[in-house]
Amino acid sequence: MSDGLIKMWFALGAMGLMFLSVMTIMLSRYKLKGVLKWITAILAYSMMIIAGIVILFVVFSGPVNG
Repeated sequence: MSDGLIKMWFALGAMGLMFLSVMTIMLSRYKLKGVLKWITAILAYSMMIIAGIVILFVVFSGPVNG
């Protein structure tokens, strides 16, 4: 696989992680209560931070030759 294709898959995975994070945040805010609400919220925000770091890495790593 070329470097560009690998970067594309990482970016796609990060976008999927962001989507999953948003769905989990909505679940924790509107459907859950108590300790489970806090656990899912922490998990969701952690996924959002990881996805943001991956996207920053992909964007700032520059263009790919070839």
